[in-house]
Amino acid sequence: MKFAFFGSSLVSAYWNGAATYYRGLIRNLHALGHQITFYEPDAYGRQQHRDIADPPWARSVVYGTDSSAPMERALEDAADADVIVKTSGVGIFDEALEEGVLALRRPGHLAVFWDVDAPATLDEVARDPHHPFRRRIPRFDLVCTYGGGHPVVNAYRNLGARHCEPIYNALDTQTHYPVPTDPTYAAELAFLGNRLPDREERVRKFFIEVAARRPGSRFLLGGSGWESCELTPNVHHIGHVYTRDHNAFNSTPRAVLNISRDSMARYGYSPATRVFEAAGAGACLITDHWEGVEFFLEPGREVLVARNGDEVAEHLDALSSERATAIGRAALERVRAEHTYAHRAAQLEALLEGRAATPTAAVA
Repeated sequence: MKFAFFGSSLVSAYWNGAATYYRGLIRNLHALGHQITFYEPDAYGRQQHRDIADPPWARSVVYGTDSSAPMERALEDAADADVIVKTSGVGIFDEALEEGVLALRRPGHLAVFWDVDAPATLDEVARDPHHPFRRRIPRFDLVCTYGGGHPVVNAYRNLGARHCEPIYNALDTQTHYPVPTDPTYAAELAFLGNRLPDREERVRKFFIEVAARRPGSRFLLGGSGWESCELTPNVHHIGHVYTRDHNAFNSTPRAVLNISRDSMARYGYSPATRVFEAAGAGACLITDHWEGVEFFLEPGREVLVARNGDEVAEHLDALSSERATAIGRAALERVRAEHTYAHRAAQLEALLEGRAATPTAAVA
C-alpha cells in the first residue's frame, strides 16, 4: 500500500515527542513492503534541529508555511495514496489539513485520523460542544491512537468514530538498545522530558522535590524549557537531549523516571515513548502510576511504580545496583518479545487489510 502521513516531523525530534513513534512505525511498515511519504511543515525550528537525514525507508516532503499554498500542493501530491493519514498536533493548518485529507477520500482508499495525544484531544473536545473537530470525527474511515485503551476507544465511539484502534508506542530496536555507560549521564535518577504545563506539577512532586530531600545524590534533568525553573544544586539540567544520545542517557543512571502528563495518567493505558526507549536500553524504570501499566510491564519485576514522590524515594532507598540491573534486563526482554514497532506495524497492516487485529487486554 501507499501511505501518506501528514504529521509534525519525521526528521526532527525537537519539541516533537512523537518523532520516535513515527520513525519506528514507518520504518517497519516499509519493511513489510509498503511505500510511505511523510509530509511535514517547516515550522517551530525543527528543520534547524534535525537529528536524522532523509531516511531511505520513507520519502520526506517538507512544505513551507508562509501561506496555505504549499500545504495544498502537498495534499495534491498525496492524492493517489491508498491510506492518507492526518495526525494530531501538526501545529499549523491543522483544520485545513483535516478537511483536505477528508476531501481526498474515495472508494477503496482510507482517510485516517491518527491521534498522538488522544487524552488532550478528547479533553479539548469535551470542553466545547461546538468544537469543529466533532463534525469531522465520523467522516474519517478510522481513528488510530498511540495510547488510551478502552477509555479513549469508548470516548471516540461516543463521538461517532466509525472505528478506533490503539496502536501503542513501542521499542524501535534499531535505534534504542543498551550501550556502555557514559559519565556525562551518571546519576541516581534521571528524567527526560520537555517542560509542559500539564506535567510540570507532577515533575515537581515526583522528581524535583525528591531531589531536594536527597542532597547527597546526583539527579539528571534532560529536556527543553527548564532553564528558568528553580532547581536544587544536585539537579543537573542538560537541556535538549538528541535522539542519538538517548541510549547513553538511559543506560547510565541507577534508575530512569517516567512522568506522565496529567491527561495521559487520567485516561490510563498511555505509556510514553520514553517508557519503551528506557526499557529498550535496559534501564531500571520508575514510572508514575497509571491504569494499564501491567499490560506493558510487570510491576515489581520489570518496572517500579510510584504513586507519589514518597514512593519514588522509597524505591531509590531500596534499589541496589544488582536489583536495578535485574529489573532493566527483565524489561528489555519483555519489550523485545511483545512491544516492538515490528509488532505494531503488523497490527496496523492486519487492521487495514481487514484481518483480525492482535487482541489486547487494553481494549477488551
